Amino acid sequence: MSSSPRIAVVGSANTDLITFTDVFPRPGETLFGKSFDLGFGGKGANQAVASRLCGADVLMVAKVGDDLFGQATINNFASFGIDTTHVQIVAGTPTGVAPIFVEPSGQNRIIVVKGANDRLGPADVDAAAADLRRVDAIILQFEVPLETIYYTIRFARAHGIRCIVNPAPAVPANLAELAGADYFIPNESEAEQLTGLPVRSEAEAAACAAALIDKGFRRVVITLGARGSLVADAAGHTYVPPFAVTASDTTGAGDAFIGSFAVFLAEGVPEQDAVARANLYAALSTTRIGTQKSFPRRADFETEWAGRNAGKSR
Repeated sequence: MSSSPRIAVVGSANTDLITFTDVFPRPGETLFGKSFDLGFGGKGANQAVASRLCGADVLMVAKVGDDLFGQATINNFASFGIDTTHVQIVAGTPTGVAPIFVEPSGQNRIIVVKGANDRLGPADVDAAAADLRRVDAIILQFEVPLETIYYTIRFARAHGIRCIVNPAPAVPANLAELAGADYFIPNESEAEQLTGLPVRSEAEAAACAAALIDKGFRRVVITLGARGSLVADAAGHTYVPPFAVTASDTTGAGDAFIGSFAVFLAEGVPEQDAVARANLYAALSTTRIGTQKSFPRRADFETEWAGRNAGKSR
């Protein structure tokens, strides 16, 4: 393996349009907002940026629209040094967007328009196949068609490539098609929606993970937010504790976990340690406002990791 892991993300890219307002307008009413922020998002894009900031060479396979946001999204990827060879512009289709309206209390209303993300298909995976076969891991999420996710899992399995599936946001899916992934990583609510089992405690998370293993999944990681993570396989489960931080904004923390975890594994870090590291990386992302701009660079992460583990052997 090269000194820099090679990670591919087959997934979504959105533009977040965030309006801050004192109150939400009533039907037919027009109000002045307080402020506005535009950010680059989408779970796939966020995970790609996290992997890149952790030191990986990253390939993005995605689709954007032929609007202002499409080229801006490609430029954003390029600014991080992410390979955009397989980020295609779709004519006559908008880039995925997420208009977000936020009240002073933090209450928000979000409308996601998937746009070009819905046009990412198996043929796009085939078009990128030569490059995908050279990566150490492929990351997938649920903001692109399920057909594409299933196809990419089969592609990864056929070529011996580690495949990480993050079923976010949770939608009804064929679990048998997903079970070919090496790692299946939902959060509590996603695990509940996919299995119908509660995940309100460590014991319930363990039971939920065991149910997924019984359905054919090889390794399951359930992220528990501020409570850490639970890792399970056919031999049992392990609870990996969290790291305490003062959180300002938890948006994107799950994506920070996925992107960093893929890199740590690809570097040969043992599984439990890779989860612990990803727990800290995700926690650090919550100490800053925003999504991609909240993700720490590798050097800053390593400094924090060393300080947190001074005097420990991990």
